[in-house]
Amino acid sequence: MRIENSFIPVEGVGETTERRLWERGVHTWDAFDPSLDVPGVGATTADRIESFIATARSHLDDGNAAYFDRHFPSGERWRLYEDFRNRTCFFDIETTGLDEHHDQVTTVSFYRAGETTTLVAGDDLSADRIAAQFREADLLASFNGARFDVPFLEASFDVDVDTPHLDLMYPCRRAGLSGGLKSIERTLGIDRDRRDLSGRDAVRLWYEYERGDRDALETLVSYNRADTENLQALADAVCETLHREVFAPAIDEPVPTEE
Repeated sequence: MRIENSFIPVEGVGETTERRLWERGVHTWDAFDPSLDVPGVGATTADRIESFIATARSHLDDGNAAYFDRHFPSGERWRLYEDFRNRTCFFDIETTGLDEHHDQVTTVSFYRAGETTTLVAGDDLSADRIAAQFREADLLASFNGARFDVPFLEASFDVDVDTPHLDLMYPCRRAGLSGGLKSIERTLGIDRDRRDLSGRDAVRLWYEYERGDRDALETLVSYNRADTENLQALADAVCETLHREVFAPAIDEPVPTEE
């Protein structure tokens, strides 16, 4: 589902009215006709829709994800993903504990355009390098990053993470996928090496590295990178699931059957 399928940012247009628009054939902004008789869309709402389309089209042409991040309801930000997929930075951190004010960030991985960068504490992990990675992206994606990764980075490095952020934990929940990242990966058939490793192991591996075990750091970095790279497959899967649940039924789009 793409941004230009959406009317829900418009004042006076909720889920029900948006669905009515789709069911009347208004599947995209280009298809909107203010003279069309749609329940819930009076003259005032029609004017608002036209105004929104004119403004939003300009922002979409400019690649301004921040505009849509501000105007879409928080539960609908997954709709930004398809348009900004190629400019999304997936990221994940490892730490020595759960308290951003007392524990340490050990590694941070970023995955964008098929390339992964991992920064390591005591080597190249710094505020400037973190900010540079985020600055190159139009959209950030994480799993539980809004509650964990972002507060840790902001407290530890005094950075402001203000790039639009899609925390995939919430679309997953909406799609009926509960539990942690690895549990959801198993449900969706997303593969990874070393399924035996967990966040607890990441803490252990860091302390082993500090005691001089270079192999432990290599394993930790590999684990962090897998967490990060798998986020793209997760985003693809969960956004496609929500497309099928939210948009496809309203426009009578055939849903592919599994063979």
